[in-house]
Amino acid sequence: MIFDKHGVLEMTQLDYNTNRPKAANPIKINDVSLRDGHQSLFATRGRTEDMLPVAEMIDDAGYNAVETWGGATFDTMHRFLAEDPWERLRTLKKVMPKTPFSMLLRGQNVVGYRNYADDVVKAFVQRSVDNGMDIFRCFDALNDYRNFETAAQVIKDNDKHFQGVVCYTLNQPRLGGDVYNMDYYLNKVKELVAFGVDSICIKDMAGLIAPYDIYNMVREIKKITDIPLNLHTHFTSGMGDLAIFKAIEAGIDIVDTCIGPYAYRTSHAAVEPLIMSLLGTNRDTGMDIKKITAISDEMEKYIPKYKHLDNNPKYATTDINVLLHQTPGGMLSNLVNQLKAMDALDKLEDVFRMLPKVRKDLGNIPLVTPTSQIVGVQTVNNVLFDSYEGEYANITEEVKDLCYGLYGKTTEPINSEVQKKALKGYPRGEEPITGRPGSILEPEMDAVREKFKDLTQDADDEVLCALYPVTGKRFLKWKYGMEEVPADVKAKTMEEVDKELELIAKALSGELKVGGAAYDGQMQEMEVIVDGERFNVAIPMGKGMGRSTKKKKKKEGKENNVEGAVLAPIPGMIVNFMKQNGDSVVEGEIILVLEAMKMMNNFQANKDGVLSGIKFESGDTVSKGDVLFLIE
Repeated sequence: MIFDKHGVLEMTQLDYNTNRPKAANPIKINDVSLRDGHQSLFATRGRTEDMLPVAEMIDDAGYNAVETWGGATFDTMHRFLAEDPWERLRTLKKVMPKTPFSMLLRGQNVVGYRNYADDVVKAFVQRSVDNGMDIFRCFDALNDYRNFETAAQVIKDNDKHFQGVVCYTLNQPRLGGDVYNMDYYLNKVKELVAFGVDSICIKDMAGLIAPYDIYNMVREIKKITDIPLNLHTHFTSGMGDLAIFKAIEAGIDIVDTCIGPYAYRTSHAAVEPLIMSLLGTNRDTGMDIKKITAISDEMEKYIPKYKHLDNNPKYATTDINVLLHQTPGGMLSNLVNQLKAMDALDKLEDVFRMLPKVRKDLGNIPLVTPTSQIVGVQTVNNVLFDSYEGEYANITEEVKDLCYGLYGKTTEPINSEVQKKALKGYPRGEEPITGRPGSILEPEMDAVREKFKDLTQDADDEVLCALYPVTGKRFLKWKYGMEEVPADVKAKTMEEVDKELELIAKALSGELKVGGAAYDGQMQEMEVIVDGERFNVAIPMGKGMGRSTKKKKKKEGKENNVEGAVLAPIPGMIVNFMKQNGDSVVEGEIILVLEAMKMMNNFQANKDGVLSGIKFESGDTVSKGDVLFLIE
């Protein structure tokens, strides 16, 4: 029988043997389970201890590369898991020596949410190399490749692989329109080729790319260059594996996938169906499906630890609405969480309506970290605090930086009125820059070393504090035993999970006693909610499995009826007080910086007077309505 060709894909003899002959043009597979998989599904809360049981198995599975680090992992590990990010890299490298490691690097943003000085970028990249990183997937949120220059030089100096990224975004449900069309992406690819990258990644962070759009794009790119091409797409819209297949038919070289338990929903397509589907073709992966299923079975053992972090409240595994509002899954969950914390979830539709307008005002920029947070948080601020549409009454520091040019060149010009308002009184000046942002930033590392010299013990600690001075300082106190690690940060054990599941099973089966029991001091009553039904159960004293999901505040600030009090309009974390109790202040002077949803918000004096009422410290969390300070 003679079969049709499917692009570059051709049918061959079907062979199930694990030692089958190598395909003529095998597709290379990257695994992203250990980074983007759990980042997408479980808020990046995957712990190293649950990766180690499968690490050697993944290393032996025949992947092109394994993404183990970068993205949100650096932030989440030290902030929420009390884990040293550098230690994870070193630990995994010891047990996975064969397969190249890959990381996601945000260019001049490194693994943070602002552009850092060149010396911070250089220090981070060098320490990443020294700790075991091989492939640096480097992107810029604005597709402004000047923000690659510093990182790329260090990567090249160390003979490591530099993968340049084109961030894929849309203004409409499919590829096209006046801005994000085929010409835009082909021009960006040409820029990367001229830059001298080792490979190119089409990074579709929201799962927007349609099968025939990626097919056509790959065919066109292959006319421009033979540099290896990598597709990274999410399953959010439901088109992820369809897009991967059409890309393979078009001749793409590498695709990203996850292993079953970490796949689908807002994550990536699973590798297992891909392996089986490409058997009997010239693009056969050459991988052994039995090795992958063994990894999947082992992963399943630890998934119960993370089920409570599932960020999808819907039963459906796809969300085609992402094509309508172009909001990446992580950005969407951030918006929902922010509105919930402010008792304003009813404003979500207003946020969706306003989001395209704010994005347009800010230069029609791609929506990927950190620009997705910048646009999202500013949109929420506009909906909640503006007295009329377009007022921009509460502009975040990151929007001001964007308007100044500190993130680079936007896709289209920023709305001139918004830009003028944002830059009024801006410390660096009111005239935007046009050069490479990193070139105007003063070196930071010497000041960091001096500031944290009594706490840091090596170069890795110093880089951590340079990137995250507040949460980094707190983590190092945990790491070196200066402060106790909070209970809600400690790892949940499988024993705890099993006990919780046992309680739920008993509640559902009717085996638990409901209320009214006498406990003679040995038992305590505990309320359990299962599928919306409440049960009062008796358990041994001190054996409650519940964990607080909120960070404990050091001080209580609910004195909101005090005259002259400035209240927190949003929940967040205190970054720094610029003034202290007893200081004289003038109206408009910045008193404190509050981090909310990774964005910085300045709070100013609302009148002249003397400052008092400060009860919080750097690193404390505050709730909406807490008193931040008083002016008398």
